[in-house]
Amino acid sequence: MPMSRIGDHLNELDPERDWVVICHHGVRSLQVGFYLERAGFQSIANLRGGIDAWAIDVDPEMPRY
Repeated sequence: MPMSRIGDHLNELDPERDWVVICHHGVRSLQVGFYLERAGFQSIANLRGGIDAWAIDVDPEMPRY
């Protein structure tokens, strides 16, 4: 879900679940994680370095953009 839509859909997300937020480099998703924590979500993880770091470190066959 795009960062700009999180507030519109907050009531559809279960604050009791574990959540991992991701973006391209991990900066915007870090902000979304802070937002969700302020909204009462307890278990938020940010994919440090984003999907780009994942492609480099975990899945080198994954296309990078």
